[in-house]
Amino acid sequence: MARPQMLKLPEVLSELGMSRAAFYRMRARGKAPKLIKLPNGQLRCRRADLDSWWSSMEDAA
Repeated sequence: MARPQMLKLPEVLSELGMSRAAFYRMRARGKAPKLIKLPNGQLRCRRADLDSWWSSMEDAA
């Protein structure tokens, strides 16, 4: 079974077209895509989670 594609935070920010500060404000409000914190402190987002989040934003609009 293939491992899911994991995106680094800068890749997610680039795809969303937003700054890190704006993303963290959205995350604090619970409106951001799900992130995974690695043992070294870095953040990752599964491609499937980001795609699901995009879909939910389209449905909400």
